[in-house]
Amino acid sequence: QAQLVESGGELVQAGGSLRLSCTASGLTFTSYAMGWFRQAPGKEREFVARISVSGLSKTYADSVKGRFIISRDNAKNTVYLKMNGLKPEDTAVYYCAAATRFDQIATMNQCDYWGQGTQVTVSS
Repeated sequence: QAQLVESGGELVQAGGSLRLSCTASGLTFTSYAMGWFRQAPGKEREFVARISVSGLSKTYADSVKGRFIISRDNAKNTVYLKMNGLKPEDTAVYYCAAATRFDQIATMNQCDYWGQGTQVTVSS
């Protein structure tokens, strides 16, 4: 049974940094593009970043471009999201997702697997 488990979320002050991790099990990690989404209170879940199987292709939402970096370690079945320059508006539950194609990973209903989420809270 495939499972994605996120970790690393916590309370941080504005301007600070965090690194989120998502470790996969029960699936062939190198067969999946990976991505991060987030959902703030009262808002819809939104795309944050995605990375191809090789790690060579990455795209970001405009709201995080230049501040967040997505990466993956295929030997550890883990995808990361390094978040720098955090703002209060980055406060959300962050979810990782897996999809068989890179072009699918930015669309929620085309993702095959989801993690349970990790809370990131940025105080002003």
